Formats: sequence, structure tokens, C-alpha cells
Amino acid sequence: MNDILPLAVDGRVLPRPYIIAGPCSAESRCQTLDTARQLAEAGVEVYRAGVWKPRTKPGGFEGMGAPALEWLREVKEITGMATAVEVATAEHALEALQAGVDILWIGARTTGNPFAVQEIADLLAQYPDTPVLVKNPMHPDIELWVGALQRLYNAGLRRLGAIHRGFALYGAQLYRNHPLWRIPLELRRRLPNLPIICDPSHIGGARDLIAPLAQQALDMGFDGLIIESHCSPDCALSDAAQQLTPADFAIVKASLQLRTPQENAELKGDMEDLDHLRSQIDYLDRELLDILNRRMQVCREIGEYKSRHGMPVVQASRYDDIMRRRVSEAEELGMSPDFMRTMLAAIHEESVAQQLRVMRSDKKG
Repeated sequence: MNDILPLAVDGRVLPRPYIIAGPCSAESRCQTLDTARQLAEAGVEVYRAGVWKPRTKPGGFEGMGAPALEWLREVKEITGMATAVEVATAEHALEALQAGVDILWIGARTTGNPFAVQEIADLLAQYPDTPVLVKNPMHPDIELWVGALQRLYNAGLRRLGAIHRGFALYGAQLYRNHPLWRIPLELRRRLPNLPIICDPSHIGGARDLIAPLAQQALDMGFDGLIIESHCSPDCALSDAAQQLTPADFAIVKASLQLRTPQENAELKGDMEDLDHLRSQIDYLDRELLDILNRRMQVCREIGEYKSRHGMPVVQASRYDDIMRRRVSEAEELGMSPDFMRTMLAAIHEESVAQQLRVMRSDKKG
């Protein structure tokens, strides 16, 4: 996939960084056009709006469907912005293209369904110049993400891009969808010519997280942003908590810092200091590995003791007490309690696995 083309609309290549904004859902003609006019004034090039909304459970707002496509046609005629819509089926894709939608994106739930992606790819083989963006699947599986892109590429599409919207992890998290930055960075390593756009709205799930996540993505070399904005977000029928007003969106957009190649060159003078700090990180990481190794050795000895005395491996009261005390200690040191809970849960899981191996070995012996 070395011949990926830039995203373009009506023969015009879109400028980078790509800035895509608009409401989670096109809820009414008035809301769609009002939001669009304000975002156009803020310099948005591409207007996004959900028309078909796949919800986790039935009974929620599932979008206005095909009639809303006419509102997007008006948006383009009135503001000049290109339009973008999520499609989950080949029928959606055909209806959107016939209504003049410029850019399609495949949502996280659909990316995880190779059959659905293939049906969309087969349909789009008739429209090979269509720009298509593919969101990462719900769960951290880079092969599904790459596979969806390959299906579209094999159908003849070349104006492709990826959207990083974070991953669903079990349990309470700071983010609605954890960014797991290493996965989009691995996608960049595998497909260096593929534009990758960050979706800080779905990663953060809250308005106050959008600006820092957007800046972090740009600092990491992402090619653009897709941000949810609604003329009256508190009244939104879907994802109200993560949508910005167009005025707040304009503030976030103006606050973003983009480094030019010259600015990066000027930073080179500070690289020696950075390298020194990185060497300290490397040293501390090795110490962490050594400490974890010694901890697991103790866990194996505990497993031997429990095996000899017929004790169960997991003792919930002990685990709860450790979790509570360690999280409290971490907070006193200025660390995130969510981070500490995640780390301790992973360490506990491996500790249990180590003990079980010892106990199974004892039984075999």
C-alpha cells in the first residue's frame, strides 16, 4: 500500500492538518445548518455528521437516516464545506454517494466485521476515487484495522485514511476509549503513507479532554483531527458530553500548535538534553523489570506455600486491601489512581498465573 493518494474533494487536495468537525448526529435541518454555518466561519474544511447511528442497545437515537443526507447537500451548497458521513453497510455508502457526500468513514463497530467491510469495498469499487477513512475497531486489534484498509485497497481505492478513536477496555478509565497510542504508531510504521487522523472526542468522552488530546496527537505526528461540535451540545441526542460548541471548537482550533520543519530543526539543539532524560528512563525501566522479576519470584514461593497447605490462590480480601492502600499511596505521590488500579490489576493477574503454574507443577510431581 505504497501508492496511497492524499485526501481530495472535487479534484482539490485537502490541506493538512485535516480538520473535520460537526455534530455527532444530524438531528434536524435547523441544527445541521446552524452548526455548519458557525463551523465554516471557524475555518473548517470538512463537515461531519452522523446520519445512521449504530447504538449499543436498542431504543436509543439511531439517526435520522437518508432524509438527513439532503441537509448535508444544503451544507455544501451554502458553506462550501465538504461533507463526511459514517456508513455501516453498502446500502448506506450508495445512498451517501448518490446524495453528493464527499467523504465516507467506516465506524469502529463495522471495522470489526470483515463481511460488512468487504460488502462496502465491493460497492466502492465502482467509485474508486472516493476518500474513505477507517476507524480502529472497538478493541485493540491492529490486524482487523489493517485488514479493513486492505479490503478497500484491494477494491481499487487509493484515497484512504485511518481514524484513531481509542479502544474500549473493561473497567473504569479516565478516557471513554483508551488511546493506546502504540497501536496507531504501529499502524504508521506498517503503512507510512497512510494519513492517520485522531478523534479526541471519542477518546476523551468529555469536552475538557479534547484540547489536550488533540495537541498530543498533533505533537505525535498525526495528520489531522476529527472533532464533534454541536450548536447546542447539552441538548444533543447522542454523545452530548463530548461535543463542543462551535465557539469552543474555534478556541481549541486556535490554540493548537503546529511545528514546522524549521521549528523541529531549532529543537535539535535541545536533543542532547532529551537524550539524557531518555537514558534515565531506560535505566529506570530496567530497574522496574528487575523489581517485577523479584516480585514474581516471591509470588512463586507463595504458590509453593499455598500448594503445600491446600490454600486457594485468590484471596479477595487481601487483593482489595492491597488495591486500596497502594492507590492511596500513589495519590499521595501525585500519581493517577486510574493508572495505579490498571497497573496493579495487571500485576495481580500475572502473580496469580505464576502461582497457578507452581501449584500445577506440584500436583504433577
